[in-house]
Amino acid sequence: MNDPKSEYSRTQAEAAPGAEEQAAAQPDPFKVLESLQAENTDLKDKVLRTLADMENLRRRTEREVSDAKIYGVASFARDMLTFADNLRRAVEAVPANLREVADPALKTFVDGIELTERDFLSRLTRFGVKKIDPLGKKFDPNFQEALFEIPDETVPPGTVLQVVEQGFSIGDRVLRPAKVGVSRGGPKTVN
Repeated sequence: MNDPKSEYSRTQAEAAPGAEEQAAAQPDPFKVLESLQAENTDLKDKVLRTLADMENLRRRTEREVSDAKIYGVASFARDMLTFADNLRRAVEAVPANLREVADPALKTFVDGIELTERDFLSRLTRFGVKKIDPLGKKFDPNFQEALFEIPDETVPPGTVLQVVEQGFSIGDRVLRPAKVGVSRGGPKTVN
């Protein structure tokens, strides 16, 4: 008589040919787990890098918008400085002693030019444009342009003694450097 257990095994083997091969072909669960963990780590790294890139982009965009607000008028303001210079020249063209004895129409005209100049400079100030006032200070090549030297033994060398053309800045940048005359000679400064 046939053994029922061996009969069952034989029918299973006949019914599922290659079952032993399939069992051997299935991947090791530990290798699958390691592969999934490596893929998870890789994806997490990519997400973190993307988030960091997006944060950097946001900061850079904020900085560019801020710079555009501050320095967007720089080109226009630089062109308008010639207008401010011309107003100053017009006022200086009328000597102070002539103003005292001039008729009221000339006094009113000069006062009007001075008022226009002050108003114009105050409007530039509202947009962040400021005068650079170097007179009596140590020469700074970042904010001034030396045109000539003035021999003067009473002040330390490198002191700004004369301003030929007023300088202006916008924000922390120089819009136009001040054109100056700088002292030569004199006592050495102690730093």
